[in-house]
Amino acid sequence: MNPSWLLSNIVASLLLPPLNLILICAIGLALRGRWPRAGTALSLGALAILLGLSTQAGARLLAAPLEAMIRPLQSGRSADAQAIVILGGGRMQDAPEYGGHDIPNAHTLARLAYGAKLQRETRLPVLVTGGTPDGAGESEAAVMARTLREDFGTPVRWLEQHSNNTAENAQRSVHLLKQAGIGRILLVTDAMHMPRAHAIFSRYDIKAVPAPTRFLDTAPLSAADFIPKASALANSHYAMHEWIGLYWYRLRPQ
Repeated sequence: MNPSWLLSNIVASLLLPPLNLILICAIGLALRGRWPRAGTALSLGALAILLGLSTQAGARLLAAPLEAMIRPLQSGRSADAQAIVILGGGRMQDAPEYGGHDIPNAHTLARLAYGAKLQRETRLPVLVTGGTPDGAGESEAAVMARTLREDFGTPVRWLEQHSNNTAENAQRSVHLLKQAGIGRILLVTDAMHMPRAHAIFSRYDIKAVPAPTRFLDTAPLSAADFIPKASALANSHYAMHEWIGLYWYRLRPQ
């Protein structure tokens, strides 16, 4: 397991819900002995925010501005790209129904499905990117390539198998593409992840045309969207991760 990947996940868990708000609530409880009103207010405030972020309405407040930064791709053909780059989004290890092989998680599978659609539409060569930051025996790129070939009938030309994060995805993928004379790509990832991914790819000498997928539900809000759910909290967690990542890269562009 990559130490920097593990450290970043630990730091992220401390900064993101639910753990960050649970810790704030605990601090508030500890302060009640000396400052009863302030401690109670801090604890109740943290719980209220956690409750709000556990609803789809709360998650959409965080996700909608991110997704609005990049418009959906109208046509792959009109982008005048030379290749399709699909970013990895995680895996499920040792899936028993697949004979113990690793398979893409829901994030990655959605990206692969859209990447396969674009490849059928444009007939462009495909690059998949993702290493083994979790210490798995097979790279995420290899898992993605196998899924594209076997489940979507989509050929894969390049596998970038050594990156541990989005910044390395961009650096190492652009290196492979430049060797093949590629200067313009369709970049496929989640809509919430796209602003950060596109900003990173744009730092290199390559034109990345955003091809976002997996948009959060954009239908009008209903009463059900105000009911707390674990899936909504996961969406809030994801959105906050992307906001923090955007500002982090702005502070440390290197």
